[in-house]
Amino acid sequence: MSGGVGRLDGRVAVVTGSSSGIGRAIALALAADGADVVVNYARSDARARAVADEITALGRRARSVRADVSRRAEVDDLAARALDAFGAIHIWVNNAGADILTGEARAWSEEDRWDRVMAVDLKGAWLGSRAAAAAMAGRGDGAIVNVSWDHVLAGMGNPTAAIYAAAKGGVLALSRCLARELAPGIRVNVVAPGWIRTKWGQDVDPATDRSVVQATPLGRWGTPEDVAGAVRYLVSPEASFVTGETIVVGGGVVMA
Repeated sequence: MSGGVGRLDGRVAVVTGSSSGIGRAIALALAADGADVVVNYARSDARARAVADEITALGRRARSVRADVSRRAEVDDLAARALDAFGAIHIWVNNAGADILTGEARAWSEEDRWDRVMAVDLKGAWLGSRAAAAAMAGRGDGAIVNVSWDHVLAGMGNPTAAIYAAAKGGVLALSRCLARELAPGIRVNVVAPGWIRTKWGQDVDPATDRSVVQATPLGRWGTPEDVAGAVRYLVSPEASFVTGETIVVGGGVVMA
C-alpha cells in the first residue's frame, strides 16, 4: 500500500462501515496514501478503535465514530464530528452494508432482510452522499465513492441475491444521478465488488469455494485490498476527470 503515499496528503476521508472487511481495507489504504480518516462503525467499538490505531501507526490522524447510517440524525452527526475533528471532509466512501448472510440474520424473515438491506445499503448511501455533499459544498474538490455489487449488471438467480441486487442496483443508479447533480465540484463514482473473501467467504463450504474460483477468469477470490485499490484510484488526483463511472472488482466474472 505504500506506492501512492502522499497523493492524499492534507485530505480527510470518512469511510462508513470501516471497522472490518472491505471498509477496513479502504480506510487503511487511504491512510497509507496520506489521508486522515474517520472510521465509522455501527456495533464494534473495539474493532473500530483498532483500525484507528492502525491508521495512527501509519502517521495519520484517525477518529472512530459510531453511527447507524440508516438514520439521518446519526449520519449528520457523523459528518459534524468529522468536521469538528479535522475541519473539512474531502472524501466520503459509502461502504456500510447490512449482513443478512451470517449470524442471527440467517433466521430473519425475507421481508426483514429486505427492509434492513434497503435501509443500510441504499438509504445509507443516499444519506451519506447528502451529508458529504453538504460538507464539501463550495470547495470544488470533493470525491464520493459508493459501493455496489458486480451482479447488479448480470443478475443472479436466488432470493437473497434479488434483495442485494435491488439495493445495490439502486446505489449504482443513485450515484449516476448524483454525479450529474453535484458536478463539477464533487465527483461521484462506484466500485462494484464481486466474490470478495470477507467474513461470509471465509466460511463457505469447499464446493462453493471451488465453484467461485472456477467461475472467475482470474482464478481466485478477491480480497478487501483489491477493492480498496479501486477506491484509492477513484479518490486520487489521477481520477480528477472521472465521474459517474463504475469499476467492477470481480476478477472477470461480470464484465461491464
